[in-house]
Amino acid sequence: MGNFIYKRILMFIPTVLLLSFIVFFIIQLPPGDYVTSYVSRMSAEGEIFTSQDIARLREQYGLDKPWYIQYFSWMGKIIKDGDFGYSFSYNRPVWSVIMARLPLTVIVTLIIMLFTYFVSVPIGIYSALHQYSAGDFIFTTIGFLGVATPNFLLAIILMFLSFKYTGDPLIGLFSEDILREGLRLSNFGDFLKHLIIPVIVIGTSNTCGVIRIIRAQMLDEVSKQYILVARAKGVSERVITYKYCLRAALNPVVSGLSGALSNLFSGSTISAIVMNMAILGPVLYEALKNQDMYLAGTILLTQGFLVVVGTLLSDIALAWLDPRIRFT
Repeated sequence: MGNFIYKRILMFIPTVLLLSFIVFFIIQLPPGDYVTSYVSRMSAEGEIFTSQDIARLREQYGLDKPWYIQYFSWMGKIIKDGDFGYSFSYNRPVWSVIMARLPLTVIVTLIIMLFTYFVSVPIGIYSALHQYSAGDFIFTTIGFLGVATPNFLLAIILMFLSFKYTGDPLIGLFSEDILREGLRLSNFGDFLKHLIIPVIVIGTSNTCGVIRIIRAQMLDEVSKQYILVARAKGVSERVITYKYCLRAALNPVVSGLSGALSNLFSGSTISAIVMNMAILGPVLYEALKNQDMYLAGTILLTQGFLVVVGTLLSDIALAWLDPRIRFT
């Protein structure tokens, strides 16, 4: 395992460098650039730009050079100075834009992840152990509805019901009091209240997927020969369920850790926009729409890095969960 981790860490640098190149190249594929988007928006408001003005803007933003020159300049600043570039849309350094949203993004995502696993794993175990019971049918129906219902539509419905019955649509993560006074222990309960709808909306689809995975894996493990042998030897059902079946059933859940970590930076973008959540998903959307390449590139590069780290962590967790992986 030590050699495995060491080799994977050595692969981090070339993997991230290759990823950064691919990300920057793909961002440059759409026609035009930030200046094109900016001129188009300002022209719609009545501004007039000459070709000399546009050329001067491109030179000012460093967009007059070929894309590969821009890439090597960007990566050189990252490696030497930790400078991720300048956000054209926000008129400030890219990392300051990310750090303004990162703490709240991490808090929201971790709460949603906890909600997902604490709800889905017990329900998946119950459905597997009570196959075709009334409870299994109910949870299965809810699971299919959760997967089939678009998150943004569910968000609109819940906000409407909240406004109708409480007078507060719970839009955003902060009430006016929190925005005015700042997040404190005294108004932390209000912050948690505004988290109810985002957790339900974003967590529901993930929860339903995990329930289906746990149920299917548990049913598959229960029917295997070693479980029959364990029962024949008098092993208790509790030990069979939690020490053997559940441990094997968690393998596909743990393998999805890499994707869960990358969601720290994106989350459910459309749902976040609908619910007016100040997290990084809407920032990435606006950066891609405005062709703010350094901001979009940094967010996507960080997501890719988290996928690499998450894959390593999931491999380690899988080796700990399943002895078969260690011995092979």
